[in-house]
Amino acid sequence: MLGLSKKDTTFLLVVIFLTLATPILLQPFPENSALAQFNAGYPDLMQRFAIFGIFAIGFNILFGLTGYLSFGHAAFLGVGSYSVVWMYKLLNYNVLPGLVLAIVMSGLFALFIGYISLRRSGIYFSILTLAFAQMSFNLAYSVLTPLTNGETGLQVYNNDPQVLMSEGSPTSPHFFGIVMNEATKVDVGGWQFTFSNGYYFCAIIAIIVFYLSLRIFRSPFGIMLRAIKTNQTRMNYTGLNPRPYTLAAFVISGMYAGLAGGLLAAMDPLAGAERMQWTASGEVVLMTILGGAGTLMGPVLGAGFIKYFENIFSKINDSILHSWFSALPDGLEDFVVFVFHPFIGKGWHLTLGLLFMLVVIFLPGGLIEGGNRIWNVISGKNRKKKRDEAAHHPKPTSHVN
Repeated sequence: MLGLSKKDTTFLLVVIFLTLATPILLQPFPENSALAQFNAGYPDLMQRFAIFGIFAIGFNILFGLTGYLSFGHAAFLGVGSYSVVWMYKLLNYNVLPGLVLAIVMSGLFALFIGYISLRRSGIYFSILTLAFAQMSFNLAYSVLTPLTNGETGLQVYNNDPQVLMSEGSPTSPHFFGIVMNEATKVDVGGWQFTFSNGYYFCAIIAIIVFYLSLRIFRSPFGIMLRAIKTNQTRMNYTGLNPRPYTLAAFVISGMYAGLAGGLLAAMDPLAGAERMQWTASGEVVLMTILGGAGTLMGPVLGAGFIKYFENIFSKINDSILHSWFSALPDGLEDFVVFVFHPFIGKGWHLTLGLLFMLVVIFLPGGLIEGGNRIWNVISGKNRKKKRDEAAHHPKPTSHVN
């Protein structure tokens, strides 16, 4: 099916189901429950899961397959956002022309940066990409203000041309009349599920780009990228030039990032220079490593994990903790809140940092490795493996003369 093996087809169908069922799966607790704080089934956050999943999938094509660590992918994210908003200003609020321009512009920008940066490898490549990203940020923030509107950010004004805007057309981002910020809410018992146009638009695009990444991973091109990561020197000795392959991976990765940036502007018609800061580039690195670099699903899990902490865990405050531990004696309640206080609210970075350290130390393969270990325990594969090893390597018997 679609050029995939039976195993990959099953995997893709599972991903499609999980993606489309996200509004239900991320709303496990009733609205009036004390645990409703941990629900993540609202449109803005679900859209970010899908968008940053796309960003991480693209970055994984470069870093996970070739081993080239880029600290400049936020530049392409910003280029994508600016492209979409400019299409709003020039044409109308239809997101399609802007997304096409975002992919093209980010691809050309990635071709320029990659052509220069890939002359070096290792830490020198990483520093070059970081330098380009910071130059892009400073240009957008102060130098190219006629194009980017500087620190204020690029947005749509009433005096913009919008030559394709007609009477009755939506005045917010839409896809041929399907308005992104519209949603349908369904009440089932104590649960309320929100089905957003914007989320499903992002989700369908995420499924398409995930399928493309799956084809890349399984293609001869993907095998060549893995060979570059394994031993580029040996590959050079065979007479193959790795630069065209790494440059192609860099451009594809940049186009994914540009698409993600365009989708951010498709959900919120505003583009700012802060999307091009080095912190955004570092964030996608964390997402990929946390989920499992070089795996298909790992970067998506890493993106969801970090965005969940950023949007859910950071909103827990002392008053919520007091409500959770109100059954305890007053002194003990205050002590427990005091212990947890540094790890919640604005301290969510501390919690995320500790979890990241634990994953890197104990699960070098990321969350995917953790999931595989749990599955092996549940399915009994570890015990079966030990029995097979014992059968093939019996203990030597001692003979007494």
